[in-house]
Amino acid sequence: MPKTKIKRLYLIPILSKALDVIELLEENQSPVSLEDVFQKTRISKTSVYRILKTLVHRGYVAQTQSGLYRLVSRPRRLRFGFAAQSAEMPFSQAVVQSVTAAAAASGVELLLLDNRYDPGVAIQNAEEFVAKRVDLALEFQVEEAAAPRVAHIFKRADIPLVAIDVPHPNATYFGVDNFEVGYEAGSVLAQFALRQWKGNADYVLGVGFAEAGSFVQSRITGAFDAIRQRLEEIPVDRFVQIEGRGMREPSRLAVAEFLQSHPRGERFLVAAATDSSALGVLDAARQSGREEQFAIVGQDCIPEVMEEMRSGQSALIGSISHEVESYGPRLIQIGIALLRGHAVPPYNYVRHRVVTPESLITESEDDLR
Repeated sequence: MPKTKIKRLYLIPILSKALDVIELLEENQSPVSLEDVFQKTRISKTSVYRILKTLVHRGYVAQTQSGLYRLVSRPRRLRFGFAAQSAEMPFSQAVVQSVTAAAAASGVELLLLDNRYDPGVAIQNAEEFVAKRVDLALEFQVEEAAAPRVAHIFKRADIPLVAIDVPHPNATYFGVDNFEVGYEAGSVLAQFALRQWKGNADYVLGVGFAEAGSFVQSRITGAFDAIRQRLEEIPVDRFVQIEGRGMREPSRLAVAEFLQSHPRGERFLVAAATDSSALGVLDAARQSGREEQFAIVGQDCIPEVMEEMRSGQSALIGSISHEVESYGPRLIQIGIALLRGHAVPPYNYVRHRVVTPESLITESEDDLR
């Protein structure tokens, strides 16, 4: 009798085991432990460990802070949730543009929500991200008091969190070194006073942002320190903090009220926590007819502030650029690294640079050459 031909299966055993692990992770709605994978697949624990580590390295699986594993790259793209600060804030708009472009370039699906400068909305958005099972959250939420609640929502769901500009518990931080950028602003103000006012100034105003917490408020602390070191004759009680909420109109109202009790002729050095606040201070100075007695430095280099400085006639004498165009690429890079289990520093600072009317003139001349 002729021998029966045996059909051979050209299989790769370790690949079959890896697919078994992927299918198991796909079936589970919540993260699982190495032990769970071992018990349910009966693949050797050593092989399970190596398969999981390989899948994490290649970005198919994420390992949570508690050591559990979940599938994050199936036949779909990575999905990041991005909660923007506010669609009405120029700097926030610029961050959104940068992150959106970087996500598209990296093949990351981006679910974008607006926190609307409201902590209650930020909490609702965090819950929506969890409900839609994003792989990672980028949180631009500026209320320090709401940060623990927002962070807890993501921690409970084992979703990695990157906090932008305002630290959140158990989150990776991305943003400026707030004290350092404040110090830079104070240095610009002190140099102006020495050059234009012979070192004389009646008041130093810090138009701050208390809701964002001490971390962001250190922009004002840094500015005050830089000015004190260079203008030692200004009395301590002439350094005054004013609450501007980081916004234009609240800052205008607060400074206008302050000016009501101060005679004309006094000179004011102003460090603003944001460019929006700086514009509010400028509005108050102009409306009171005292712009010549003001020198103002902001943070962020938003377009309207840049135009004021280019005019050469404005009390806005500087702003600290946070290089917003770098936010998107670095945030997406950090997010992908976290999901792949790579080591990421807890604090990731952006580069900044001082921008003044003089530096803008120099840049324009360089462009013409």
